[in-house]
Amino acid sequence: MSAVNPFGQVLVALVTPMTADGEVDWPAVEKHIDDVISAGADGIVVTGTTGETSTLTDPEKIRLVEVGKDVAAGRAKIITGGGSNETAHAIELYKHSEQAGADGIMIVTPYYNKPTQAGILTHFRLVADATDLPVILYDIPGRTGVPIKYETILRLAKHPNILAIKDAKGDFSEVSRVLNQTDLMYFSGDDANVLPHLSIGATGLIGVTANIAPAPYRAIVDAVNRGDLKAATAEHRRLEPLVRAVMTHVPGTVAAKYILHGLGRIGSPRVRLPLVGPEEWEAALIEDEIDLVQGIPGVDFRNFRPDRNAAAGGALPKVAGTTR
Repeated sequence: MSAVNPFGQVLVALVTPMTADGEVDWPAVEKHIDDVISAGADGIVVTGTTGETSTLTDPEKIRLVEVGKDVAAGRAKIITGGGSNETAHAIELYKHSEQAGADGIMIVTPYYNKPTQAGILTHFRLVADATDLPVILYDIPGRTGVPIKYETILRLAKHPNILAIKDAKGDFSEVSRVLNQTDLMYFSGDDANVLPHLSIGATGLIGVTANIAPAPYRAIVDAVNRGDLKAATAEHRRLEPLVRAVMTHVPGTVAAKYILHGLGRIGSPRVRLPLVGPEEWEAALIEDEIDLVQGIPGVDFRNFRPDRNAAAGGALPKVAGTTR
């Protein structure tokens, strides 16, 4: 599989660690990338939704690719996510990312504009034409406002650079249909459904919870690769309360940073506005889920020290993300 898969199988949708005043904490970025690769990730998606792409500047996005490449040193693929809801801007970003050393690109459906399927098709084709890098389509209608329809996926699958799709729709019958009718690799974009997706033929995952616990995802993928459903299911069940803690109460980025900070793995849980840290009641719900987590390799919640005050509010950075 790895010979024809240029992306990896256990991909982390990387959070972007920041200082308390909302600037990117570059030493923490390096440490976090090294941590997740050492724990089993073979792909890193920088500047995706979880990386707060909407509020990163273009130079920050490019530097994240460069830092990722340096730290990975061949141990994991570096994929750049995000993009833009302006086709011209997306093309520029991905060209610069390719020059910075990215191994692949993940293109999200243009958000907010609500283009027709013809517009979506044109956007993806033009961006894919502009780079030699392998492309993952990112279909997440809950954030973009529009789905990539099945017929559009079939047409896009014929593009030589478009090799994969990350799906966060949760429609399993359509997953099977896409896998049957195209050669696209399929990446689960839904942390709770990674094992079910893998069981019907998905290639891998692009996960938020994997920021905290890559090892069990590595174990699930390895177990599926060798046909051991029992072992994969045991890991899946162990992960369930942690996935719930990360994915159900506040945006995944916010919860992942809150938990990573509580574990002492990043220096601040700060996110950039309009995201804010969990409110008291949200933090309490996250901590209640954490109390149910047991036996996850590489994660010891006995030393969990969450800091609601450090997480409170959101940062207003000095330079606006979309300035160009």
